[in-house]
Amino acid sequence: MIHQHAVKLGASLLFWCVCTLSYGALNLADPIAVGPQVQKGQLANGLTYYIQKNTRPQKRLELRLVVRAGSVLEDDDQRGLAHFVEHMAFNGSTHFKKHELVSYLQSIGLKFGADLNAYTSFNETVYVLPVPTDKREDVEKAFLVLQDWAAGVSFQADDADQERIIVLEELRQGKGAQDRMNKVLLPKMLSGSQYAERLPIGTEASLKTFKLDAAKRFYADWYRPNLMAVVVVGDIDQADAKALIESHFAQLKNPLPQRPRTYPVLPARTVSEAVVVTDKEATYNLAQILYPVFKDSVVVNMGDYRSKLVERLFALMLGQRTQELTQRANPPFVGGGSAVEPVVTGFRMFSSVAVLGRAGLEPAMDALVQENQRVRQFGFGAAELERAKLNLLRGLRQAHAERDKTNSGVYAAEYIRNFLAQEIIPGIAAELTYTNELLPGITLADVNVLAKSIIPVDSAKLAVYAGVQSADSVAPTQAQLLGAVEAAEKRVVVNKTEKLLPTQLMVTSPKAGSIVTERRSTALGLVEWELSNGVKVILKPTNFQNDQILMGGQRFGGQSLYSQADRLNAAYAATVVGAMGLGDLSPLDLQKVLAGKSFNVTAGSESLTDMVTGSSNQADLETMLQVVHLRFGKPRRDADLFQSFISRSQDAAKNAMARPEAVFSDVRAQTIYNNHPRLWLTPKPQDFAGLDLDRLQSIYAERFGSAKDFTFVFVGSFTPEAIKPLVTTYLASLPTPDLVTQFVDLGIRPVTGVVKKQVRLGSEPKALVSLVFAGAADYSQDEVLRVRALTEVVNIKIIEVLREKMTLIYGGSLGGGLVRVPYANYNLALNLPCGPDNVDRVIAAALGEIQKIQQEGPDAADLAKVKANLLLSHRQALRENGYWLGVLQSAVLLGTDPAKLLEFESDVAALTPAIVQAAAQK
Repeated sequence: MIHQHAVKLGASLLFWCVCTLSYGALNLADPIAVGPQVQKGQLANGLTYYIQKNTRPQKRLELRLVVRAGSVLEDDDQRGLAHFVEHMAFNGSTHFKKHELVSYLQSIGLKFGADLNAYTSFNETVYVLPVPTDKREDVEKAFLVLQDWAAGVSFQADDADQERIIVLEELRQGKGAQDRMNKVLLPKMLSGSQYAERLPIGTEASLKTFKLDAAKRFYADWYRPNLMAVVVVGDIDQADAKALIESHFAQLKNPLPQRPRTYPVLPARTVSEAVVVTDKEATYNLAQILYPVFKDSVVVNMGDYRSKLVERLFALMLGQRTQELTQRANPPFVGGGSAVEPVVTGFRMFSSVAVLGRAGLEPAMDALVQENQRVRQFGFGAAELERAKLNLLRGLRQAHAERDKTNSGVYAAEYIRNFLAQEIIPGIAAELTYTNELLPGITLADVNVLAKSIIPVDSAKLAVYAGVQSADSVAPTQAQLLGAVEAAEKRVVVNKTEKLLPTQLMVTSPKAGSIVTERRSTALGLVEWELSNGVKVILKPTNFQNDQILMGGQRFGGQSLYSQADRLNAAYAATVVGAMGLGDLSPLDLQKVLAGKSFNVTAGSESLTDMVTGSSNQADLETMLQVVHLRFGKPRRDADLFQSFISRSQDAAKNAMARPEAVFSDVRAQTIYNNHPRLWLTPKPQDFAGLDLDRLQSIYAERFGSAKDFTFVFVGSFTPEAIKPLVTTYLASLPTPDLVTQFVDLGIRPVTGVVKKQVRLGSEPKALVSLVFAGAADYSQDEVLRVRALTEVVNIKIIEVLREKMTLIYGGSLGGGLVRVPYANYNLALNLPCGPDNVDRVIAAALGEIQKIQQEGPDAADLAKVKANLLLSHRQALRENGYWLGVLQSAVLLGTDPAKLLEFESDVAALTPAIVQAAAQK
């Protein structure tokens, strides 16, 4: 693959090298082979397989069944049935009766939805099955599951009738403003092709009336081995995996006769036109220009690969250009950009899109189109190209550094793309070699030639406007929309100049402090330092990743220390300061100076805490800590960027409450917490109108002018000896004048008793039931585990009873848990989307399952499933830097014992139905 971090790439329009050329050891005519990291092959029946041994995570296997068939292949009587067939694969097969499959996979620690899943698109259906490898029988049974999905789905009539209801419920939950507008837009965007009539979800009429034989016919026609791939990545021997594939799939037969697998052609647009659609529940106005599609091409040789690199550099530079437009005091749009993007299999297009703000349509189109034409006419600059090369290499080098610590799911996704789209898979080591060889030879002329070819001029186009339907938001007519785009294309543009920037972030290092005390915890592998300025540091060196360092600094305080009058200034202080840059550099200047660096830093104040978070590789750790040090200095002031933030935030918030779900969320919070004035609700335009730059900077300076009582936790690939001089230089030198470092309890408490609130709004026949359980609690780490187990037991019952048995919902879950600050309490919310006619039944059924657990305790089998998942998840988490960072930060703030996690497995083993029942009764 070509690793893609910021931009999704397809093949380029041009091939610069049509003759045989060489770059170092590479010949541009040389084909790109499959790398040695994966075994790719094909059985006699045409089934393709991919096998890679990978031990991240350990004792786990990622299995995928990929079917090169999706909704675009449906006959007229099959609309929505590619997706329906996917559903039926979980509802009875040769070796698993209905419910048996999900129940079995839950028993070995997997969650339905989170782990076990599938999806259907226009051209493919993909089944996802992770499996633990501790027991041989589980691995063998997992391959049997894939075999049944491929050729053993039962299609029992009663099961199909129930699943029809669930799929219709899924369709219902997808309804809303976007769905209604898509029904107008997609036929225009995909006009002239089968895609316009074959959205994967299907139509309500088809799903209500289809015959089961039509679903069976789709399965028989398209689920055949020569359209399938089995992907196996994980902790398994390659020979063993191949033997399992052969034993389960070699006997599958292709049907005779076979329907030809073709891909619909998406015709290029030849006439310019416009489409305007509005909706009263839309939350923003969007304008888009879609230029004619063109055929994609497959990367076959080094010349193709070089072309791909050129296109990626083009994409990075154009993205940087359009980002700069939003930094103006009066930005032309809230957000937007231009890029070459895939449309459907085999086709791509160049398009421009803008989320409109107060400036309206014409300035947004002018800004976007003129930037495109500026690049087309004058090209990019040398400095832009060098920064893009550095940023491109950064991602590849990072991926290469982690090649043996990359999760199996990432590799599985790569092989799926190879099967479906012929993405190259030479391996990251080969790709880094190719890029190191080819990148120096790519010139500004190469990229600028591509820009002239890829950016259309005076071309047929589809101009799209999708937006808000309200009295104060007047949509353009189709003629006005197309006229605005064509006028923008005709305006004269001038070349861009680039200012000189410094080459380093810090000219002079701060005077270093020292380490005053050191403690070590052998059991947890921790080193703890107290620095000369009172700041504390906890180090957890790991080998979980080869080149990842995570950092988190926290203390109590935060927004709670400020009055109601200062509430919003305190909430947005760090965001605004961050949006204005650092030192003498604007945010975009900072990106340019730090091009090629791999790190990030965020500082801010939450409700009860002040925090600084960051991550980096080893090479850029010093730069990350330099930024941390500067974040505790005087904040940069930029009135234009402040105004840009206000304008874009107000524009983004203007119509947020048109969305029924946003209103419901706010009403729910206000009901539960009795309209407390310090609730955090959906932002409104007036929230930003009251922000004051002087006060924002003053609050930030108050909280981040001192590092007093901060504890910084570092987890990752470092040694204490290597990090020590950086810590003493950049953290031990932080100022620590006195300030308040304890939160204020604002008294936000839930109402008592049973409170019911009904919210009626929205234009679609759908409902959301939210059952919230909240109140004071006794906090302990043991009780946290018990409530977590209770939550997961309830979720099993929600799927088993409300979805599978009663067919009342498509999905829903109970979430939340115990918290210790500002007071010990529990907050659990059970959210259940459903049909309006089923609201009372859903409430009764959900409460019935909860009451059953309270009165009788959970089923032993359900608790065993939960315990299996807790153990499986915990064993994987212990190998994740992010998990350890969270555990150690919580221990610092809450005063809990991090060593408690060493007892986790015994604590889980000790869970009984009676213990979970007691938690439910509280």
